[in-house]
Amino acid sequence: MITKDMSITDIVFQHPEVMSVFAEYGMGCIGCMAARFENLGQGAEVHGIDADQLVADLNAAMIGD
Repeated sequence: MITKDMSITDIVFQHPEVMSVFAEYGMGCIGCMAARFENLGQGAEVHGIDADQLVADLNAAMIGD
């Protein structure tokens, strides 16, 4: 399960199937240097994204919903 406290880089490497969700939100996380240091909640805040909704969408993509 993905949470707001997880590293963006860890999420992407452990669950590459969620990359399309990051793309839908306009987050090019793989190429962003900040992704190495930010957790998901921080990254969402910087992009003006509802972190709870992003987490829900990432988890749905991870389990194939």
